[in-house]
Parts: sequence; C-alpha cells; structure tokens
Amino acid sequence: MGFKENLKSELLYKGVLVKELAARSGISNHTINNYLSTSNCIPTAENAVKIARVLDVSVEYLITGEAAKPSRPALNPDIRIVTDTMKRLDGADQKMILNLALAMKEKQEAKNQPVCLHASV
Repeated sequence: MGFKENLKSELLYKGVLVKELAARSGISNHTINNYLSTSNCIPTAENAVKIARVLDVSVEYLITGEAAKPSRPALNPDIRIVTDTMKRLDGADQKMILNLALAMKEKQEAKNQPVCLHASV
C-alpha cells in the first residue's frame, strides 16, 4: 500500500476526520484531500512529519506501511478496532467475547477437519 491507503487506514483506525487532521497538523483540508484522492501524491517531508505526529505513527509507516510502531503490531483496521474496543470492556464482557471467539474458532476448525467414516461390521 502507498501513502494514500495508509493515511486512509490510520484516519479510520483513529477515528480522525480530515478537518480534524487539518486543524491539528496545520495542513489545509484541500491538501489532505489531495493526499487521500490522488494516486502517487506524496507529501513533503514537513507535511508527512506533521501528519505522522498527529496520528502517532512513523513517517516511514505512512509512506511504506511496513514500519508499524513497535508497541502495536500491524493489523488491518477492523481487527485493530475490535482489539481496542475489547480493551475498554470490563473483565466479564471481555471473557464473554473471548469465549465467543474461541467457540467460533473451534467451529471453523471442525469444518476444516476431514470426515472419517467408519464402516460398521
């Protein structure tokens, strides 16, 4: 993925609107919208640093998508949202969701197991 896709992903993950990013970074809405809509539109180093600071990621991550923050593995936005939401739940709700996920995993694994038919004698 390129800058455009990585920026879109981070905005979605962080729940930051373009106008918020513009206000916090000092970069115009128009310029940020160009980054989001134009292929191969790479920001200046100065703008990349401003955006990265607001989104709390490295410039390298925004450009290449390969250098996530060490404290957080690179996950797709949906999985990151689920993970972050789960962290905010109380222990009982976390346990309930964990049990549901484990049950779903077992069901999926059972589907993928070969069926062994035994001939009755």
